[in-house]
Amino acid sequence: MTLQMTIGDTPVSVAWEDNEAVQALKALCENQPLTIDMSMYGGFEQVGSIGSDLPANDMQTTTSAGDIVLYSGNRMVVFYGSNTWAYTRLGHISDKSEEEMTQLLSNGNITITLTYREEKQ
Repeated sequence: MTLQMTIGDTPVSVAWEDNEAVQALKALCENQPLTIDMSMYGGFEQVGSIGSDLPANDMQTTTSAGDIVLYSGNRMVVFYGSNTWAYTRLGHISDKSEEEMTQLLSNGNITITLTYREEKQ
């Protein structure tokens, strides 16, 4: 089983962290996809409420394009730029360049869908 992410209509490959927050996120998606309405913020990220609190292990972090983090225990942030703040790392989008991340995330609010399903062999 793997956690799949789609940004709008674009599926992305994510290298998920092995931590309690990601395990809790997977559990939220076991029975149905989780849709998160994201909003642009600061000219370098999209942020949206997960709708539940996840276990947080915030550490001072400098992010880069493609990073996915947990903020305030209940918000997912996906970066197309960089920021330094205390976050819990969730993962990194591994199949998109900084330019591609900017194209995906910098043109208005988006929707992210997370689905937990069997990996295709």
